Amino acid sequence: CWVPFVSSSCCSPVARAEAMSVETFQFQADVKHLLSLLCNTWYSNKEIFLRELISNARDALAVVRHWHSSEEPFIHVIPNKTTKTLTISDSGAGMTREELVLCLGTIAQSGTPADSMGHLHSLTATANGHMNARIRNFGVGLYSALLVADTVTVISRHKHEQPCYMWSSSAGGTFAVKEVRDRSVKRGTKVTLHLMDDHLEFLQERRLKDLIRKYSEFIQFPILLQVEMVD
Repeated sequence: CWVPFVSSSCCSPVARAEAMSVETFQFQADVKHLLSLLCNTWYSNKEIFLRELISNARDALAVVRHWHSSEEPFIHVIPNKTTKTLTISDSGAGMTREELVLCLGTIAQSGTPADSMGHLHSLTATANGHMNARIRNFGVGLYSALLVADTVTVISRHKHEQPCYMWSSSAGGTFAVKEVRDRSVKRGTKVTLHLMDDHLEFLQERRLKDLIRKYSEFIQFPILLQVEMVD
């Protein structure tokens, strides 16, 4: 069943994605540096990954709101103890293949690599709390998930008539992108974290409820947590 945190919504059944040809890309140098910073400095409090992913979903839904879509907006949080995965999905704008490669493979959207790296180095001298508040300015909230997960996959569809693409990475310096068929993603993005064994606490119902309440205070869209029914 579902536990609502803002209002009620329904959820489409999860479908198995059918894989096609895979393209592999190298992360740009600034992303590699950022991942190192994340592991060593930025996220001493690793629970912040959930705040970042929920915030990303909110931003995607805010874009759709300007499209005057008739579909109900939602953010779903789905823990699976059997597969050790945590999935955050939304019915927001979604991303094209090109946007997955660009937005999730690099930090700088403008300026030179030197400018970007200089900004990153300046941030390392900033207190953690201030730094955490600025992470989304780089569009890198997703990378925080790699602090608690061995592998992160992102399945996204920009609009109904467009193909669905999957981005995946294990933070080893590369990421892969391929077209998939996933009926559960009509429009929007589905982020799945394959959690490390020492971070399985983020599959616990009580832990997730507390974190979603903590980080959804200013979220104006429905957030639903899938929970197990107890007889």
